[in-house]
Amino acid sequence: MEWTQVTVITESEAVEAVSYILDDSGATGVKIEDSKDFHHLKAGKFGEIVAADSIPHLKTGAQVTAYFPQDVFVPEILPTIKQRVEQLREFGLNPGSGQVVSAAVDDEDWATAWKKYYKPVRITHDLTVVPEWIDYEVEQPNEKLIHLDPGMAFGTGTHPTTTLMLQALEMEIRGGESVIDVGTGSGVLSIAARLLGAGEVQAYDLDQVAVDSALENIKLNPDAAPITIGANSLLDGIHTQVDLIVANILAEIIVPLVPQAFENLKPGGKFLTSGIIADKFDLIKTTLIENGFEVRETLRIKDWYGIIAVKPLPDED
Repeated sequence: MEWTQVTVITESEAVEAVSYILDDSGATGVKIEDSKDFHHLKAGKFGEIVAADSIPHLKTGAQVTAYFPQDVFVPEILPTIKQRVEQLREFGLNPGSGQVVSAAVDDEDWATAWKKYYKPVRITHDLTVVPEWIDYEVEQPNEKLIHLDPGMAFGTGTHPTTTLMLQALEMEIRGGESVIDVGTGSGVLSIAARLLGAGEVQAYDLDQVAVDSALENIKLNPDAAPITIGANSLLDGIHTQVDLIVANILAEIIVPLVPQAFENLKPGGKFLTSGIIADKFDLIKTTLIENGFEVRETLRIKDWYGIIAVKPLPDED
């Protein structure tokens, strides 16, 4: 089967938004190459396994590459993609040149081209992300391995927004917590939560491709099972009470999620969220406070923010 590859030349701050545009345009899979993913790979920090210079990567900016099946007539949708990328400036995001390039690619090229960028990386004190095709032995007693195959749709789990949520989970999980992962993508946050000691974990994503990808990655991490996963739009129709809700999604999508998260958290429960570019931080913080949350902690990597917010306990008499 032949696919059409569409690549958007952009900036790091816009990769999540550009990925959403391509996915919304009918892409079956998205690959992200972001120079900022490699800025934190310095010898000794978190005990990384590889140095950035040893991995072929972009030195500046970012590229988001999407793959469209034969039944999508790409020339017809390219002008709309270009327009939507350029409109990101109106939302405070810099898309850079916004150049859009398309080319044909066959299954074999598409399935293997990105693997050269994917190496084991120690993300936090306890968590190391390992590609499923690489044999790797733990180097420290506390080290927990997350085996991932990003396949068609998802990245390596090392984007700053994902790193922020992995750090937040490591900070907040003490053992036995019930967790909902909204917009699970590859399933990396759900897997991490279980490996860190969480109890019941539910994961949801609007995209069935994401659900299928997460299911496959969960199989690669038997120590993380069981995880309940399904297709759902945010927390629509979900009415429960859990200890933690985690979401690594676009800031614009976090806004309608906030009241849903508040409803589905126990008093004292925590909402961990990222995908927040600097220009959107005040919007998300204000939305959280207006919906009853207390903002307890802010995490940051470069232009990306993560927030740990708490649903207050009821006042004691």
